Amino acid sequence: MTPHPYTEDQLVEQPAITLFAELGWQTVSVMEEEFGPQGTLQRDGKADVVLLSRLTAKLNELNHGLPQDAIDHAINELTRDRSSMSVEAANREIYQLLKDGVGVSVPDRENGGQKPERVRVIDWDTPEHNDFLLVSQMSIQGDLYNCRPDLIGFVNGLPLIVIELKKPGVAARTAFDENLTHYKSAIPALFWYNALLIASNGTDSRVGSVTADWERFFEWKRIEDENEPRRVSLEVMLRGTCDKHRLIDLVENFTLFSEHKSGVVKILGQNHQFLGVNNAIASMLNARKLGHGRAGVFWQTQGSGKSFSMVFFAQKVLRKITGNWSFVVVTDRVELDDQIAGTFKRTGAVSQAEGDDCHASSGAHPARTTTR
Repeated sequence: MTPHPYTEDQLVEQPAITLFAELGWQTVSVMEEEFGPQGTLQRDGKADVVLLSRLTAKLNELNHGLPQDAIDHAINELTRDRSSMSVEAANREIYQLLKDGVGVSVPDRENGGQKPERVRVIDWDTPEHNDFLLVSQMSIQGDLYNCRPDLIGFVNGLPLIVIELKKPGVAARTAFDENLTHYKSAIPALFWYNALLIASNGTDSRVGSVTADWERFFEWKRIEDENEPRRVSLEVMLRGTCDKHRLIDLVENFTLFSEHKSGVVKILGQNHQFLGVNNAIASMLNARKLGHGRAGVFWQTQGSGKSFSMVFFAQKVLRKITGNWSFVVVTDRVELDDQIAGTFKRTGAVSQAEGDDCHASSGAHPARTTTR
């Protein structure tokens, strides 16, 4: 039977899949999935949310020279059962493993004994070296319910993106309220690894983190440049966040976890922060190269997340650019000074002890220099 031309699948899902293919992702539909070593995704069963064969192959490829037992230990650590943890806690724990690698001990052939090493899970420096797979209609079995998210984006076998779609005319929020929210409770293991949640009806598209309520899901209106006309289509969303280079940058450098009395909040850099911080870094580097020291002005309105932008900027510079760096934040009132210092502490950009040391009480306070 020919699918009706006005279904969600034909109007939204298939164009999205086509766009992922244009972005260089491998795409596969698993509506009729076969299981086992020779199966479609080589999953043992519907409860598996990690594509173990792809994860194993990529970790071996990214970690030449490390013994197999170290790779196996890293895989076990990444995939171990975290059902006793909250989704937020599990997500933060796994994120640190993705970002910094999995700590292992390997034989020290020069000095004897053991030495610490890190098993890389994602190649942050060369996005093309990672394995990108978009899976449509994958069935996942939870404790009580069987769920089938529309699209799941796997990077090196790990489900970093979950996308739920509705046909035009149905509010994008419905995908969040009726689907994504249900999935988080029914199949929480899928969200231990999550980097992005996307809800769209083709014209209205929003992205958010695993801890965000709908009010904190946001639009992605521009792809490359702040001067582009604003558009909120699914195409702009996917090109802006799921292009290989942008996705890897977003996950590595624009993701934070903030500690609050109410619990852990996962912060995802918004469109204006992503473009603004990257432009600021490029301008800074150009100013250093030319020697004039004029890096420009990064302007944001009230309530737009300036404190988070400062953290994104500082952390990306420290992580990606070699040098001895000092960051000086100058404010015009004590409340703002305390707010920014608190943001750096809550997000772990500085430890509690470092925060007290770095938070200047006067102009004579000695500066701290951080070296990458």
